[in-house]
Amino acid sequence: PTAASTQKTPELSSAGCVSGRVLIEGEAPAPKGTSIKGNPECAVLHAGGNVLSEELLVKDGGLQNAFVYVKEGLEGSVFEAPKEPVTILNKSCVYAPHVAGAQVGQEVVFLNSDATLHNIHAYPKANKPFNLGLPLIGMKQTKKFTSAEVMVPLKCDVHPWMLGYVGILAHPYFAVTDALGNFEFKNLPAGEYSIEVWHEKLGVRSQKIKIEPQQDQKLDFKFKSP
Repeated sequence: PTAASTQKTPELSSAGCVSGRVLIEGEAPAPKGTSIKGNPECAVLHAGGNVLSEELLVKDGGLQNAFVYVKEGLEGSVFEAPKEPVTILNKSCVYAPHVAGAQVGQEVVFLNSDATLHNIHAYPKANKPFNLGLPLIGMKQTKKFTSAEVMVPLKCDVHPWMLGYVGILAHPYFAVTDALGNFEFKNLPAGEYSIEVWHEKLGVRSQKIKIEPQQDQKLDFKFKSP
């Protein structure tokens, strides 16, 4: 059989839910501040002209902005890209959200919410690099990624502290942790999987799990404080 004929849409009637937290052990350092007074158009948007780094945000032991996804176990399955786009804002001279996820073939909209010039300079390895200008408030550019890649860094050449990430996957089973480190993805078919969590400063952790039919599983990941 051809490769196309062996691919299948998975059966979801027996699917389960995976949820949990990404935690940090030890006292986390306070977020670093960067003076942006040399860019008055951005400095007025941040107290004291300092923008706080989002590379290590911790609350009640939970780690925000960690990207959790199914790394292995879905080979041979195909998933249609969602019709609704993922939107990443240039807002107050930072990327919002700082970490995002999208499927291969899904529209990713980059929208400038600031009354100043930004550009979206992407540095992928598996996808084609791009550099998009957004000179005016309300302007947007739309891209689609053609290959799975965890993660694609996004930078703004005009404002060098601006850094974001987008994870691209061929399936919908991924999540970005909230302020308390929580994550969840639903409708994961029964089977055996490798679940990985990526964090820009702390690296990766992975665990293997087995989902029985209609079973929900809790899964925690732990990083050590730097």
